[in-house]
Amino acid sequence: MDAQPKPKGRGRKKAVEPGARHRKSEKEEDEELAGEFDEGDQPYVFEESPSFINGTMRPYQLQGLNWMVSLHHNGLNGILADEMGLGKTLQTISFLSYLKHVRGICGPHLVVVPKSTLQNWAREFGNWTPDFNVVVLTGSKDERAEIIATRLIPQDFEVCITSYEICLIERAALKKFSFEYIVIDEAHRIKNVDSILSQIVRAFMSRGRLLITGTPLQNNLKELFALLNFICPEIFVNYSDLDLFLHKDAGAEENEEEKSKKVVEALHKILRPFLLRRVKSDVEKSLLPSSSFRSDFVLY
Repeated sequence: MDAQPKPKGRGRKKAVEPGARHRKSEKEEDEELAGEFDEGDQPYVFEESPSFINGTMRPYQLQGLNWMVSLHHNGLNGILADEMGLGKTLQTISFLSYLKHVRGICGPHLVVVPKSTLQNWAREFGNWTPDFNVVVLTGSKDERAEIIATRLIPQDFEVCITSYEICLIERAALKKFSFEYIVIDEAHRIKNVDSILSQIVRAFMSRGRLLITGTPLQNNLKELFALLNFICPEIFVNYSDLDLFLHKDAGAEENEEEKSKKVVEALHKILRPFLLRRVKSDVEKSLLPSSSFRSDFVLY
């Protein structure tokens, strides 16, 4: 693991006086850390790996963290759509850690992922933020019942990681919680608004929602609406309204190609505030400054 640099920016930590033997409590450390990253009226911008991450984040990963911090500051949800291999898991973990250590929001959070990545997510939490109280809801019926009885119901957890399948099976237990954030990995799994999984996760209560996908978003308006409806249900209520809005400026004399072009342009404008996508070729060629974000993307 790379050496951890000291954070830059407003309000550095106070130096410990020589000979001081007082060991800070966890509460005192959290209060000091919150003071270090005092946001004021603007969201904090991380220029270097934050002290609550056990390692070094790459510049474009810090941009992703800053983007999620900005969304949270403005009361918005989003879609992290970086190409595979750019560290979407780390960026997500760093954001949840920011909520805990800077904002004092410890959870509970629900992270829904493919079954094949359950243990990987748990390992990544352990590697980058070992102070998180993480529970993995999986196993046989009896094993899950014990986890629910001994960890979930007593709320002895900050992050619950589970799979799509278990999310469906244990939906009755999960619906009892009011989560701070619901994170869904491989978000294209809920692109069908009528699917059982899509309906269930929409029924869960949460303050915030984050979708993660490495798959390029398609031109299918109905599938895009399903994602937008999940992150902004109060704005994107009915698909028919969105479809009408996107096509209202298309003249009858225009051909289908011209209409499609206008629809794509309209989608860019609608999605821009909610979506961040970078591809490896862009990251390798030129890293953007930490104060700016690339939220435009290519629809395939």
